[in-house]
Amino acid sequence: MKSNRRDFLKYTGIAGLGTVAGGAISSCSGTEQKAKNPEDKLHHILEASSRKYTQQFNMSGYGAPKIDTVRIGYIGLGNRGGAAVERISYLDGIQINALCDIRPEKVSEAKERIKRPGHNPTLYHDGAEAWKKVCEREDIDLIYICTHWALHTPIAVYAMEHGKHVAVEIPAATTVDDCWQLVETSEKTKKHCVMLENCCYDFFELLTLNMVRQGFFGELIHGEGAYIHDILDSFFKKDARWNLWRLRENAAHNGNLYPTHGFGPICQAMDINRGDRLEYMVSMSSNDFLLKSYAEKKAQEDASFKEFVDRPFRGNMNTSTIRTSKGRTIMVQHDVSSPRPYSRIHLLSGTKATAQKYPLPGKIATSHEGWLDEVEMKKLEDRYTPPIVKKIGELAKKVGGHGGMDFMMDWRLIDCLRNGLPMDMDVYDAAAWSVICPLSEWSVANKSGSIDIPDFTGGAWKNNTPVDITLKSGGTTEVKM
Repeated sequence: MKSNRRDFLKYTGIAGLGTVAGGAISSCSGTEQKAKNPEDKLHHILEASSRKYTQQFNMSGYGAPKIDTVRIGYIGLGNRGGAAVERISYLDGIQINALCDIRPEKVSEAKERIKRPGHNPTLYHDGAEAWKKVCEREDIDLIYICTHWALHTPIAVYAMEHGKHVAVEIPAATTVDDCWQLVETSEKTKKHCVMLENCCYDFFELLTLNMVRQGFFGELIHGEGAYIHDILDSFFKKDARWNLWRLRENAAHNGNLYPTHGFGPICQAMDINRGDRLEYMVSMSSNDFLLKSYAEKKAQEDASFKEFVDRPFRGNMNTSTIRTSKGRTIMVQHDVSSPRPYSRIHLLSGTKATAQKYPLPGKIATSHEGWLDEVEMKKLEDRYTPPIVKKIGELAKKVGGHGGMDFMMDWRLIDCLRNGLPMDMDVYDAAAWSVICPLSEWSVANKSGSIDIPDFTGGAWKNNTPVDITLKSGGTTEVKM
């Protein structure tokens, strides 16, 4: 295990640089160079964000050839990965062929979580690059990635280059260059790169998305999303995450490090990359009032935490605001260290109605006079609950995973692959939602300066069609409890 740990740290650099197995992206290729201001900080982010791009192949709306039985390899079997193995095993039309983690005990635990017979996965835990062997196998169609953030892009790119579709945990990338590499590789290989944003499948988010589609809100004007979740204690728990990797991320970057839970559903409602696009943003962070003092306290209790004393921790609250090409605005917030109630906000404000989910249960209003009562809400739910929830919602609640949204996400992913359907979240979404993290870091470092958001679609957003939530096609994947 000690040698594995050294290999792992040597390979990843843990901070998440933009290097990729099989060759790094040329960060200046096709980039429109911007004159460097002597006072400008993190200029490499600004350069990469200004890149002009010509699309090779449009993955939006693309349905890959059908796969009757989706053969899956899992890489990363910690908190998210082990649960994902258990959920997927309830589905027909899948085969779990490989389980991989640098920790042998996690691989064994994940195998024990498989709920149905017929799966005999090969177990991989022999070194920091064992995941490459999984990607190179001929009998795998989908690589499901649940590692720490720094490995998301390297594994996704390597897997697509070896003919595999990819499902990758959030964020899909942590640098602008890595976002570009995901897009280029997906287009070149015609392999899907789906970011596993489970909150897009939460019940209220799906309800409001369908209501947007049906015109209930009129024209959307503004949206708000967030990830406000006090997980400060877990940053310092050595058994919670490999090598305290999330603590290290919070000690190395100051911005919105985890935007997509609140941001993704808002982008889907606004048809981002499919009729509208993210144009530019500004970001501001508070000071750190908690992490430094907590690190000092832990260092007094355990000398191994001394490396985190006096590190430049991320500000506790980050607020970023974004303007779209159609003139809509989005606010997205991030705070994972303050003692606040959990919230993703999920606010949609339109010309005819408004919806908001947190801090109270989901509510809808059609005027300034207040939220609709329970009777009216029930009528709206009966009328606008989308087909995916009607079909799989109750089963999803039984299987679980954040109230069922994780299972609906997995079911939809597999059903699209089995039926040759376009993905609800394609590689352009993975890139556009993930890129908020490095762009917010640049803006915070430059006095909340405005920064352009790359058009990862190369202009195709103007004609791309919205996500189909009707289930007119597909819906054939069965669930066996």
